[in-house]
Amino acid sequence: MYTILLMKREYLFSISVTVLVLCLIFTSGCSFISVSLVPTIEPLRETAVAGSGKNKILVIDVSGIISETKRQGLAGLSDEPDMVALIKEELKTAARDKYIKAIILRINSPGGTVTASDMIYHEIEQFKKGTDRKVIACIMDLGASGGYYVAVSADKIIAHPTTVTGSIGVIMLNLSMEGLLQKIGVKDTSIKTGEYKDMGSPLKTMTDDERKIFQGVMDTLYERFLMVIAENRKGLTPEKLRSLADGRIYTAQQALEYGLVDRIGYLDEAISLAKEEAGLTEASIVMYHRPGAYKNNIYSQLSSAGFGTINLLNIDLKTFVNSGTPSFMYLWAP
Repeated sequence: MYTILLMKREYLFSISVTVLVLCLIFTSGCSFISVSLVPTIEPLRETAVAGSGKNKILVIDVSGIISETKRQGLAGLSDEPDMVALIKEELKTAARDKYIKAIILRINSPGGTVTASDMIYHEIEQFKKGTDRKVIACIMDLGASGGYYVAVSADKIIAHPTTVTGSIGVIMLNLSMEGLLQKIGVKDTSIKTGEYKDMGSPLKTMTDDERKIFQGVMDTLYERFLMVIAENRKGLTPEKLRSLADGRIYTAQQALEYGLVDRIGYLDEAISLAKEEAGLTEASIVMYHRPGAYKNNIYSQLSSAGFGTINLLNIDLKTFVNSGTPSFMYLWAP
């Protein structure tokens, strides 16, 4: 006997299946088994995908839009932690494992929110200080803006030969629909408690005073971005860094020439560098993942991949549209 309870509320729904199992012929009574179709989050597991030996090098993904937005799983429910929480979990797990001798950050990101990028940077810095272990960043397709912000937390940065990186700067996405709304007879009648409470609203044109306020915030965030790079890329003088940090993107070769990365190479070369930095001749290359995830080689996608949506403008439009206030983002947005 199967009883199915279906509750649907907009795009969220929950399914619970209760199965009544008749007892075996030689027993009496009944048993109830409750089966949930909504996935539960299980602890991370470790899989070796290459190499050998008891010493290990962990590969961590920083893939997609960097944000604290949770992924959407079955029925619109989050099926695992957001990117920041997941990377924190991986670093905490690695710190407890004495055989993890180094970490490779496999980066493929156009950027993301200021705070999420900064938190991941901070967590990696804390991991290095607390464990004295080496971290190598390997930039794949993209390591732009917030992706590069995270990369500079590493001891060394390797860029894939076809990498695009740079885009050092901050952008605040803002649209004004006032003219369009006037054409269709819609007028903003918002009620506010202060002159600047609705600053940045897409329902009206930004004033000069509002623009100055926003520009001041952006300049402060930009200066922090530069400070983080300067602290970790010792070869870059303040003057040279500012000349590079005008928002433009760079090829791997350009980034190497300008001192933004240390080497050009592939992921296996990042592994060799990680072993060299950790003083190892051999090591097992491992990944953390949730049960059931496919992990077969060093290019297998980790569970953190795909956060947010990368579109032609490399902007997470869903986050932008749903946001009630402007979003400050480190983004590559050509």
